[in-house]
Amino acid sequence: MPREPIYKHMSVCPYTISRDESVERARRFMHDKGVRHLPVLDEGVLVGVVTERDVERIVARPGVDLAHTLVEEAMTAEPYIVAPDASVARVAADMARHKYGCAIVVEAGHVAGVFTTVDALRVLGKTLNGASDPVGPRR
Repeated sequence: MPREPIYKHMSVCPYTISRDESVERARRFMHDKGVRHLPVLDEGVLVGVVTERDVERIVARPGVDLAHTLVEEAMTAEPYIVAPDASVARVAADMARHKYGCAIVVEAGHVAGVFTTVDALRVLGKTLNGASDPVGPRR
């Protein structure tokens, strides 16, 4: 299973957000959809990723108005990007080595999916426990 391509374990067609949306909207959207990572687009082109942790860092700043703070101010501008055929083993190893919370899967210049640490743990659980899925299905 670790040698399988990442596309078999990613969240397909992930939610995205525009760089010029407010951090408040990103925060609400993540909460409503139950996600912790949002690829950030500018006219359809991936320009970053904003995470729950990024949002919380902005929230912690004194005097910040989340409704008037843009996602581009909170996002990571150079997310970890992989191709759909990248191996789970390589992606998980890179994520661990660099302490990335997710990998953005890009195909033909478009966001195809997101592979998170939870997805990596799901693969680990399946590998250790055989065919059963101790975490449950992906969204």
